[in-house]
Amino acid sequence: MEGVLVVVVRGVEPVVLDLGRLENLAESGYYNPYSMFDWPDVIEPDLPWMSESLTTLAGTPMWDELSREQQVALTRFEAINFFSLNIHGIRELMSEVVMRIHERTYAGVSEFLHHFIGEENEHMWFFAQFCLRYGGKLYPAQPALKAGSVDHLSPVARELIVFARILIFEEIVDYYNAHMATDASLPAIAREINRVHHQDESRHVAFGRMIFTNLLGQVAERDAGEVPVIAEYLESYLQYSIATLYNPQAYRDAGIADALGVRRRALAHPVRRAAHDEVLKRTRKFLSRAGVGREVIK
Repeated sequence: MEGVLVVVVRGVEPVVLDLGRLENLAESGYYNPYSMFDWPDVIEPDLPWMSESLTTLAGTPMWDELSREQQVALTRFEAINFFSLNIHGIRELMSEVVMRIHERTYAGVSEFLHHFIGEENEHMWFFAQFCLRYGGKLYPAQPALKAGSVDHLSPVARELIVFARILIFEEIVDYYNAHMATDASLPAIAREINRVHHQDESRHVAFGRMIFTNLLGQVAERDAGEVPVIAEYLESYLQYSIATLYNPQAYRDAGIADALGVRRRALAHPVRRAAHDEVLKRTRKFLSRAGVGREVIK
């Protein structure tokens, strides 16, 4: 059946989704990233690379204590950190999809999934291009959140966790992309990269939400007692994902002393906590509607 995805995992019932619209959007929206970007030799030295309101010190006394040179430097290194996080997240996402793409039951949507993988590979390429051309490096991947608390769950619940991690990553990233795509204070190349990624991620988020909802329904039907455990893990993953934006190496590179202390103070600051809630608001609303929000944690 064209446009339908059937996922068969041991211990998991088939997941049937109508993906016809997403397939059509992927095909009609195709672009060649290797030729579409106008990469300048250098970026204007006084321009921020990340929206100042999105930096991890925004709204705190620690931001005000920085010189203007340090503030601009922090936007640059946090942009490199943000794009590096994208690269590492895309690797995880792609590995999960690649493991499924040649299963017999994926034949009906192989074209969509190939678009999906192709787009993510291209995203990884242009994020790396920005980092290496203008920052001269990528930041290494940060330690993963331990999944021991969910290792004992059923196969379908563990499958749900995989897709939930992908979805959360994409939704957080998209919040930043959407904002920076229209921030006139940023260099044109930074705005364009964020715009293009936001355009593609809207389809990927829709796909992820459909998979998530179906698998969660299976979990709730089989063992409703697993739902609060999943909710608790997902809340931890939301907090972990936000914390990866606070990279002490980016602080050091921006000339900020006591990087670890600054990170601790920033993460605990009420203004930053409110900013985190704003970033996560859309995702938490979706999780609550699905029945796996913070309110079900025991």
